[in-house]
Amino acid sequence: MSTMTMLICQEPKKLMVKKTEIPIPARYEALIKIKTVGICGTDIHAWGGNQPFFNYPRVLGHEICGDIVALGEKVTHLKVGQQVAVIPYVACQQCPACLSGRTNCCEHISVIGVHQDGGFGEYLSVPETNLLLAEDIEPEAAALIEPYAISAHAVRRAAIAPGEQVLVVGAGPIGLGAAAIAKADGAQVVVADTSPARREHVAIRLGLPVVDPSATDFDAQLRAQFDGALAQKVLDATGSAHAMNNAVNLIRHGGTIVFVGLFKGDLQFSDPEFHKKETTLMGSRNATPEDFAKVGRLMAEGKLTAEMMLTHRYPFSQLAGIFEREVINNRELIKGVITF
Repeated sequence: MSTMTMLICQEPKKLMVKKTEIPIPARYEALIKIKTVGICGTDIHAWGGNQPFFNYPRVLGHEICGDIVALGEKVTHLKVGQQVAVIPYVACQQCPACLSGRTNCCEHISVIGVHQDGGFGEYLSVPETNLLLAEDIEPEAAALIEPYAISAHAVRRAAIAPGEQVLVVGAGPIGLGAAAIAKADGAQVVVADTSPARREHVAIRLGLPVVDPSATDFDAQLRAQFDGALAQKVLDATGSAHAMNNAVNLIRHGGTIVFVGLFKGDLQFSDPEFHKKETTLMGSRNATPEDFAKVGRLMAEGKLTAEMMLTHRYPFSQLAGIFEREVINNRELIKGVITF
């Protein structure tokens, strides 16, 4: 039997190289040879022991692109040789959320690379229904379909229409994706981030105006971008308690807030401010197949690219030895992709 190499997060702060047998796909699964894997904040938090509902040991990685090399006997819509991206959310298909089409917030969701082993390895067997054809997309970009899909879901939750004035708070990967997708949908988008380097990234890679929320004249800067008004829609991708609690102050009357990032704690904001604006407040979790399909289409059209998000590349063969130094402790990292 042929063997493969994988990296296992054995326990917090311990990433180990292990040889194991290449899996055989079950009846409704396809075996993929992995080409690229994105590194997510989830992976970083899991390595540090800060990821809730996480069990060790675990093979990390849920932003995955690969080629199909074998098919289970019941697979009917895929072929060997096709390049695919993984939709990592394995839903139960039986809970009320699933039955209403909201598989992204399944009550019993199992995420590949979080609740079950993921893509930090050379091969992975994946259910046919969790694979998206990505044949006309560069492998680096295809590995980023998943984070872009999370952004696309948030944009869809906000019901952003062409011409609407939108503020995206937080220029990490999900914020960058949300800004790029809202722009592709025809919105007028401004991005806020406290990091000069990330604001520069937005200006250069996305061609969007940026503001600094820590500036004393932040409100004036923001209103100058939106014809003297505040934003119609705010998408917060910070995961920061301070930023999220302040979001109600950033929308105009009748505005909408979508929280994409989350923090472990309680939200607290002014109820009078919330009510007088008749605020619409929503959470956004994961993504649906519809969101993945939209991202694939935008990538094929050239409206989304890897360069909008990607800042670092890492060879899989060296990852175990450099992970702490080059990923965990790299303050310049916005988005990294592992290449095989």
